[in-house]
Amino acid sequence: MKKIALALLLCAAVTVFALAAGGDAGDPLISLSYLTGLFTEQTEARIDRALDESDAQLKEAFASGRTVVTVADTWQETRLKRGDSLLGATGTNVLLLAGEAQVTFSSGSVIDVTSGTAVQSGAALLPDHRYMAAEDTAASFTVTGKTAVLTYQGQYAFTYSNAIDYNAMASALKTLHLFRGSFTGYGQGFDLELAPTRLQALIMFVRVLGEEEQALAWSGSTPFTDIEKGSQAEKYVGYAYEKGYTNGYTATTFRPGATVNAYQYTEFILRAMGYSSVENTDLSDTFERAQRAGVMTAGEAEMLRTDRFLRAELVYLSYYALDSALPDSMRTLSDELMAKGVFTSEERSAAWSLVSGSRL
Repeated sequence: MKKIALALLLCAAVTVFALAAGGDAGDPLISLSYLTGLFTEQTEARIDRALDESDAQLKEAFASGRTVVTVADTWQETRLKRGDSLLGATGTNVLLLAGEAQVTFSSGSVIDVTSGTAVQSGAALLPDHRYMAAEDTAASFTVTGKTAVLTYQGQYAFTYSNAIDYNAMASALKTLHLFRGSFTGYGQGFDLELAPTRLQALIMFVRVLGEEEQALAWSGSTPFTDIEKGSQAEKYVGYAYEKGYTNGYTATTFRPGATVNAYQYTEFILRAMGYSSVENTDLSDTFERAQRAGVMTAGEAEMLRTDRFLRAELVYLSYYALDSALPDSMRTLSDELMAKGVFTSEERSAAWSLVSGSRL
């Protein structure tokens, strides 16, 4: 990795020196032999020393019982949660693919390679921009949103916060065959940084019911003109409509791409568990009913009232609903889904082991 960083910094150094020197091809102020000879040797030695010093600084700054400084020779990808940080030294490259993050450093500089500009400490990362820690720089790339997806190359170490781990909950639900993600080519397709659509919420609702196999086996027609005929979406929507789980947006449209809010998805959960029905169209007291049913805590209700509803919260609500009791029963939703063969007890144990921390 040091050779990669050395090459990048050497190219930058040569370019800056040449531009500063002036002259042209007919009247060069500095010879090519000097650039490729003594100058290159001296610059390589200086950058190499700087990299060694930066290595030592990084290891000293981030040394702890849990933090390990290592090197990624090729681009790697990771999902992180709020407060998690990727720590990088000279030559480390970071790219934000989804979510929100910022970079901080006490000395040196960080370059936005995509735009060719230096950034200030505390600056928010721009999506799809490549950032590089310059010479004598130890930088911290920290997630400021609920979740984020980063790719990185070079020296790195991670520090982790105690914030809600929506990523782990998504992985747990995937283990239980309840959450499969999208076709997005990064972040495991979880798309936790996006607002959920009506179609996505309905699919999750059908899975929480334990009726996905029946939905995918459904054949028929729907009155909705905005659902593609013969598509998998039509199966979910048609099945749910036929069963009386959804009425659609209007008599002839479903609006599959429209977003849902926290009240609407919580109502879906309550219907799936038997605490509500499609006849209930007044959602003003949805959170209160969810608290009475033990599906939601007061802290969660407060969060959902104020936060933008993303797929991260959809995952959160779905995960904790599994431990909630069904009406007039000691059985939980998780017990019911196991009885229906949606997942096994071994899969449930594996899923539960992925998530640590407590509810709000």
